[in-house]
Amino acid sequence: MPFADWLRLREPADASARAEDLVNAVRPRLTGDAPTLIHDLGSGTGSMSRWLAARLPGPQHWVLHDRDPDLLARAADGMAGVAAADGAQVTVDTRCGDLTRLTAADLADGALVTASALLDMLTAEEIERVVGACVGRPTLFAVSVTGRVRFTPSDPLDAVVQDAFNEHQRRTVDGRRLLGPDAVAATAAAFTRRGVAVRERPSPWRLGPEQADLAAEWFRGWLGAACEQRPDLVGPARAYAERRLADATAGRLAVLVEHRDLLAGG
Repeated sequence: MPFADWLRLREPADASARAEDLVNAVRPRLTGDAPTLIHDLGSGTGSMSRWLAARLPGPQHWVLHDRDPDLLARAADGMAGVAAADGAQVTVDTRCGDLTRLTAADLADGALVTASALLDMLTAEEIERVVGACVGRPTLFAVSVTGRVRFTPSDPLDAVVQDAFNEHQRRTVDGRRLLGPDAVAATAAAFTRRGVAVRERPSPWRLGPEQADLAAEWFRGWLGAACEQRPDLVGPARAYAERRLADATAGRLAVLVEHRDLLAGG
């Protein structure tokens, strides 16, 4: 599945998962007569900006950051017609580039920094740079994977595949060792070392029969990454995949995919 289509498929699950109380905590910090300027990092197709803009009051100007110009164009188009919680105007700008190279000066004009489903794709060094750039304004990182998955009904291979997937998330790519499920803890620690208070909340996907398409697509990617990490799983994975996908198609499968939301400085 093309990446943009995957982002569109997962958008409703992300929206349902995000921790509303962290938005409630940051909302009083964002009032004023001038438009609130918000930087969204790794914006993809704009899921986070569309979701959050409608929950914040007053005029807003969003700056969407991503390295993919096609995704940025989709995100900007997707913001057309989005209004603030009180009906105020929401405008948007895009910046294409490496968000891990942003500095505090690049974000200094922002009242808030956001991201969704981003942290696990970063290295420890990159998280240190991103956190350093964000310090001084509230920062809301949503829907970051923790590596924990629960299936109903369970299967003996669930835990084995989960461990292999998490190893894959921590793999080294072009000399970059990704943090994967360790990223939330590393991000919280980086803010804490800089004297910034951090709040965390669970933000799980709860996938049942109504989300069978998403559950099946997520499962294929999850299992595929595990088998890439551990080729010895390829054989057992065939029957496992048949069982799981049959359950999903029949509406018998429920999946809890754990994530965490983090608010720093709010």
